[in-house]
This record gives sequence, C-alpha cells and structure tokens, in this order.
Amino acid sequence: MQLFLVRHAIAAPSTPDRPDATRALTSAGRDKFIQAIRGAKTLGWRFDHLYHSPLTRAVQTAELLAPLLDGPMTALPDLARAPDEEMLAHIEGSNVALVGHEPHLGALLAWLVLGDPGLGERFCFKKGGVALLAGEPRPGAMMLHGLLAPKVLRRIGAR
Repeated sequence: MQLFLVRHAIAAPSTPDRPDATRALTSAGRDKFIQAIRGAKTLGWRFDHLYHSPLTRAVQTAELLAPLLDGPMTALPDLARAPDEEMLAHIEGSNVALVGHEPHLGALLAWLVLGDPGLGERFCFKKGGVALLAGEPRPGAMMLHGLLAPKVLRRIGAR
C-alpha cells in the first residue's frame, strides 16, 4: 500500500465564537494548497480511497484533493484523535490518502514507521504537508518515502 498522510491546509484560528471543529480554511490556505495539489499532479499521485477527519478544515482539504481521487471519499472520526488499531482496521485500498491534524498525524507517522507514536514530535508536519509511506499499514511495518512541506509541492507544481 502507498499511504499519503496529509495535514489539513492553513485554517482560521479558534475563537470563542468559532469552535475548533468548525474552523474553516483561510483563502490563503486554500490558494496555497491548490498550488501544492498541482505539484502532486505533476508527481502523478492518485488515490483510490481518501479518508478525512470530520472537522471542517480537514473536510475542505479533502475536497480540494478530489481531482486526485479515483474512488470514494469517507469521513473517518478516528482521524481527529490519537491513532490506534481501530483506525487502521478501517483503511482500505492500495493508494490511500488520510487527511487529518497534528499532533495525531505525526503520531501516526511515527507509529507506522518506528512502532512508537510517542516519537511523532520528531517529524515536522507543516499545514498542507504530505508524508508518503509504503508497506503494510501496521505499527513499525511501513517505510517513509518522503515528508514534503507544502512549499516543495508548490515549487514542483510551478514548473
């Protein structure tokens, strides 16, 4: 399996009248992520399944990824919390994207590659960034093929 871990794009800050779950992407965040998607297209990335957190900013990020999707898009509440075996049991496909949040994506990355979710802070996962993993989606069984900052994807897409 190729697994793409995607951190949501830049979102508005949380305020007393805007709860965390309803934070939307900013217009700059949306524009920058659209440019990053051009880079993903240049690299030939395609997904046969895309799972996303139900939080607004992750849903909006997933919707922007739709041009790269050949299969279903599914909300997965597990992506809004720390990773566990139950989350992994839901993942199907051979080229799969998961759209979520920090610190959970970093923990998932560390868990799948190193076998220890507590090492997630060792990875710099920028908003709109993507980690590409390959292998069996279980703890310690995947290889990290790349951790791309959104700026890198934007530069690839600008060519």
